[in-house]
Amino acid sequence: MSTILVWKEQVQTLYARYSTYIDKALKFILGLAVFGVINGNIGYMKIASSALVTIGLSAVCAFLPLTLMVVLASLLILAHLYSLSLAVMAVTAAIFIVMYIFYFRFTPKKAWLVLLTPVAFAFKVPYLIPVALGLVGTPVCVVPIACGTVVYYMLHYVHTSSAALKGGGTDGLITSLTTFAKQALVNKEMWIMAAAFTICLLVVYTIRRLSADHAWKIAIITGAILDIIVIAAGSMVLNVKISYGAVILGSILAVALGFVLEILFFSMNYTRTERVQFEDDEYYYYVKAVPKLALSAPKKQVTKINEHKDTAIIDTEDIKKVASKQAVPTPKRKQTASSNWQRQSADEILLTRSLNKELNERQSKK
Repeated sequence: MSTILVWKEQVQTLYARYSTYIDKALKFILGLAVFGVINGNIGYMKIASSALVTIGLSAVCAFLPLTLMVVLASLLILAHLYSLSLAVMAVTAAIFIVMYIFYFRFTPKKAWLVLLTPVAFAFKVPYLIPVALGLVGTPVCVVPIACGTVVYYMLHYVHTSSAALKGGGTDGLITSLTTFAKQALVNKEMWIMAAAFTICLLVVYTIRRLSADHAWKIAIITGAILDIIVIAAGSMVLNVKISYGAVILGSILAVALGFVLEILFFSMNYTRTERVQFEDDEYYYYVKAVPKLALSAPKKQVTKINEHKDTAIIDTEDIKKVASKQAVPTPKRKQTASSNWQRQSADEILLTRSLNKELNERQSKK
């Protein structure tokens, strides 16, 4: 666990340093996925379905807001459907207008969900979306998820029924119009998925906001199980064939993704939980405080060791200072020693002279 927390801190530090470049790279990858799915499933206009157009649109959208990526994706879909059938394009345009009215009203900043949901369906992992958004999002995310689900099933129907939608003449146009409108709006599997994702997201969001210990783990497992139950019940009631193996496998992947998101965004140390109670003039307060589980990345310290232990670094300036301090008292010491020697010599001369004088006087007396 400590290793995972160290990796988490390193990833956060790396993202904080290079967030601008990482965001543009993620937008480019999302653009490749979105435009690639569109061109791969309904690429009826040959010019717009080329790889060069896919890469070019992705590169342009990397430097634009995600809302403009949604608009460009919608225009690309309409261009392909125009090559297929004018009636299909008209119905799709009307559906897009209705969805955008709700989208711009409730979730203008969640444009990436409208794009990510069809991509998740195309890669057979749509069950990750409601669990992940229930953990890190809000109930408003239901709107873009529902819009993305409608877009995917609409494109899927066009892909599987393109031959029937090409009818020529007025009768063929009316037939295509009614058939496509009916399938786009009365697709039972689409409504089962939309209902299951909505319920799953709301339940996960409600449970993970509780003050209970391990609320995120409970929310993840409950949401995944509830998703399976709702889809299975809907398929039996409405008599719709759904692959239960894919649903179970997708729910297991959703649980795994949920645990990863918990480590990244909600690591808690429940062993150090504290409960505080206090009051003021109007209320009693019961506070539960759970510390976050965090571990800073260890800092590497480099120690330089000399090859020989007796090797020392000598600073010439320090040597000059020490030498100047020691050189100052030297003349005084020399002068003091010489003066003492001179005094001692003078005393000895005077003593010698006095002794010689006394000897001479004694000899003269004799």
